[in-house]
Amino acid sequence: MKIVLAYSGGLDTSVLLSWIKETYGNAEMIAFCANIGQEDELKGLEKKAKKTGASKIYIDDLQAEFASDFIYPMLRAGAIYEGQYFLGTSIARPLIAKRMVEIAKAEGADAIAHGATGKGNDQVRFELTAAALAPELDIIAPWRDDRYRNEFPGRQAMIDYCTAKGIPVQASAKKPYSMDRNLLHISYEAGILEDPWYNSFDLKNREYFTTLSVLPEDAPDKSEYVELEFEKGDCVAVNGKKLTPLQVMKTLNKIGGKHGVGRVDMVENRFVGMKSRGVYETPGGSILHFAHRQIESLTMDREVMHLRDSLIPKYAELVYYGFWFAPERLALQALVEESQRNVSGTVKVKLYKGGIYVAGRKSKVSLYNPHIATMEADPTKAYNQNDATGFIRLNGLRLRVNSTVNGPANMSKIK
Repeated sequence: MKIVLAYSGGLDTSVLLSWIKETYGNAEMIAFCANIGQEDELKGLEKKAKKTGASKIYIDDLQAEFASDFIYPMLRAGAIYEGQYFLGTSIARPLIAKRMVEIAKAEGADAIAHGATGKGNDQVRFELTAAALAPELDIIAPWRDDRYRNEFPGRQAMIDYCTAKGIPVQASAKKPYSMDRNLLHISYEAGILEDPWYNSFDLKNREYFTTLSVLPEDAPDKSEYVELEFEKGDCVAVNGKKLTPLQVMKTLNKIGGKHGVGRVDMVENRFVGMKSRGVYETPGGSILHFAHRQIESLTMDREVMHLRDSLIPKYAELVYYGFWFAPERLALQALVEESQRNVSGTVKVKLYKGGIYVAGRKSKVSLYNPHIATMEADPTKAYNQNDATGFIRLNGLRLRVNSTVNGPANMSKIK
């Protein structure tokens, strides 16, 4: 049997590699590590994987693909989950799983394996992607296997296993939470964050939740202005400099992080049914999300915007749940792409101590007409205020009929 395993070289995946190999009859293990901007140390990973039992390891830099083919399409949709979460972890999983499937097909593997727990969303995201792209592949998820959980009830059991097997891992003191980082964000959950009353913004937590951004109190006392140029919904330049999507993300992460923007602490609803608490840093993504909305406000037709906006919760839900490659997400994306046809122009934002503020927007295809919108006399005579009388009367017709038949609305019931 040949198996492709999502591998990081840490304690958990080192144990997984060895345990799966043994449990599945000395299976041939192919390790896969995706560089999606986590900035983990990749040096020596090949040697470590092979010493642990892998026959081969793929270490692929997927950052450019992540930015252009996953982050940017999602930003064009304006997707945000439950009004707060920029979907940083959610959007990375289908890319990782897609590459695992590609490797499995190239290597003639029988299955793919992952270390996601049975309580989280990631197991769903990995496996739904595999179902969409390669339904013939088996899935191995040790955390849903009683044998694995019984053998490793805690971290110390994993360390002891590695010692006994001669697996080269450097077991450090466990952090009081778990982290997951990529190009779009870093997330923190579990441990001390399982208490929803715990204050992640407390200044004493500077060392805990400030990987990509500072706390607002530690941001510069002077604001900074940033100009973002958009073409068809995509940011293509920052402060006048043309950049690739990957370069845009890295540039804005640095600028936004300095000013403490994009920090979120929320309790969210997991797909598997439970609520969980997460702390997120998304400096660059939050700037892009805000600026994108500003240029849309200038260039997008009202009804197109309202239609697209009505679909944002559904789109975000599909990403969060793991349905990136599902036909309904692809159908929604087609509508999104059409809606972005004229979303081009420049937005200037002001960053100051955790806040993002609009400082100007302009576009050659702006639908905003100051001559029509003005409260002064309209020189174009494009809008006749007298026309509003009939407009209001027609819209009020059903209300007048309803009031005549059923009586006026009962205000006492509206409190």
